[in-house]
Amino acid sequence: MQIARQVAESQKTGQEMDKITLAYPSLSVEEAYVIQRLSIDSMISEDNKMIGWKMGLTSKAKQQQVGVGEAIYGRLTKSMELTTQVINVKEFIHPRVEPEFAFLIKEELKGDHITANEVWPAIDCVFLALEVIDSRYRNFSFTLSDVIADNASSAKILLGNQRFSPYHTDWAKASVSLYHNGRKEKKGTGAAILDHPINSIVELVKMINREGLTVKPGMVVLVGAITDAVAVQSGDVVVADYGELGKLRLTIRE
Repeated sequence: MQIARQVAESQKTGQEMDKITLAYPSLSVEEAYVIQRLSIDSMISEDNKMIGWKMGLTSKAKQQQVGVGEAIYGRLTKSMELTTQVINVKEFIHPRVEPEFAFLIKEELKGDHITANEVWPAIDCVFLALEVIDSRYRNFSFTLSDVIADNASSAKILLGNQRFSPYHTDWAKASVSLYHNGRKEKKGTGAAILDHPINSIVELVKMINREGLTVKPGMVVLVGAITDAVAVQSGDVVVADYGELGKLRLTIRE
C-alpha cells in the first residue's frame, strides 16, 4: 500500500520518482497490477470516477521488443479526460502524445472466452482520440512491472467531438498521420493495434477477467497507439490527421 501511495502521489503532483524495481527487483507483473489498482482506487472520488480502460503494448513489434506475449492495461478516470485541446507542460514529467481510437461500450463485457463477434454489438460508438502518456519514473527508465504499476503511463486523454458508428469504416484500415509542429512525424493504421482494434478489446476483457473485473456499460476503452508517440514541450502543436474521419489538435503550453 505504501508503494501505491507513492505512485499515486507522483501521478497527482507530476513529481518524478525512482522506479519501483530499484528497491523491489523481484516485483512481478501480478504485484504491479495490484499497485496500479490500489493507487487508482486511492484517487477515486465522487468527482473522479473510473471512466474506462486503456491498452498498451498493442503492437506485436513492441511486445517482441520487451519480451512479452500480451498487451498491458491501465485505468482511466474522469480527471484524465481533457475538456480543451490544450495541456500545461508543467503538469507532466516526460509528456508524449500518441493517436488512438476510443470505443464507448454500451453493454457489459466479461469472461475469458469472449470473442470479437460478442464485442461488436456491445459497442455504442467510436471516437478519434489522443492520449498523453507520461512515465513518472526518473530518466524515463522502467521495466514492464514498473510501467504497469504506473498505470501504463496514462496521463490525459482527448476525445474527438464526432461519434462514429462502429460499422462506419474498417478500423484496421483507418489511417492517421501525426504532425508535430507542422512536420509529419508518424503514420500508421488501425492494423497496428493487434491486427485490428477489436482484438484489443477482446484481450482487455480476458485480462481483467483474471481479477474478476468487467468492462461496464458507459466505459471508454482506448485500444492502443496507432503510431509511436512524439515527445512534446512548451510551444508545441500536435495534429493527428485521420483523413476523411477528421483531425485532432493538441497545443502544449507552459
